[in-house]
Amino acid sequence: MNFLKITTAALALTMTLAIGNNANAQTMAKKQNTVMVGGAPMYPTKNITENALNSKDHTTLVAAVKAAGLVETLSSKGPFTVFAPTNEAFAKLPAGTVDILVKPENKETLTKILTYHVVPGKISSKELMTWIKKNGGKYMAKTVQGEELTFWMKGQKLYVTDAKNNSAQITIADVNQSNGVIHVIDTVLMP
Repeated sequence: MNFLKITTAALALTMTLAIGNNANAQTMAKKQNTVMVGGAPMYPTKNITENALNSKDHTTLVAAVKAAGLVETLSSKGPFTVFAPTNEAFAKLPAGTVDILVKPENKETLTKILTYHVVPGKISSKELMTWIKKNGGKYMAKTVQGEELTFWMKGQKLYVTDAKNNSAQITIADVNQSNGVIHVIDTVLMP
């Protein structure tokens, strides 16, 4: 009988601690103004790489960043504005494209594509909207890769168009990082 009471008490204590720890994590996440991406909180105190590693929606992007050797760059001080395509965005590419791009012999091409998704500085969605409105409905920004992206709006939704005239919607904006900001997009951009 004593064993049952002790086991029940231990179970109750464990559940109380687990609930308390979960509540603490949620409270801490709210205090840090986190945004949930891919089922994980994106902490503004962590850098772009640290946060991206936790998003189940960005495993293809993380693998590509590793293959291109850009982990250290995206972990550096920055600031950077990253337009981060989801796994579903990569899945829209022709079959086999990602497998080909992550091969060592294609590192230069992969790097060119990935750096085309990065703009120097930290640009919020509010700033993008302001610049779009001030510039007659479009705003162009030069990427780290060297070519430009075109930003525009339809209603209150933000879009970005690449050099090949493909457009991506910003589906989650303003995911703040310690070294910049991420805007999640639904299409891979091509220089």
